[in-house]
Amino acid sequence: MNKLVLMTTLACALVCNAAWANDDKPVKPNKMATCNKEAEGKKGDERKAFMKECLSAKAPAADADGAKTKGPGSQQNKMKRCNEEAAGLKGDERKQKMSACLKS
Repeated sequence: MNKLVLMTTLACALVCNAAWANDDKPVKPNKMATCNKEAEGKKGDERKAFMKECLSAKAPAADADGAKTKGPGSQQNKMKRCNEEAAGLKGDERKQKMSACLKS
């Protein structure tokens, strides 16, 4: 009887620990809910077109201060620009150029 109680308690502790560990994962925003909220006030074909575009769009990259942006200072645009500037370079020379460019 004591072994049964001990084993049950141990099993419950392991299950609860696993459940708590999953709570630490970041939650991804629900794209459908976000698009629905942005589409408020639109009706018919206008809403349909907006929802299609919104749901198919990729999420914008976060910039250095955490704000989401698609502008010229976004990480994606910066990487593209730096790759163009470092075209033709190889090895350490390319690494140094990319490092300096991405830091600016």
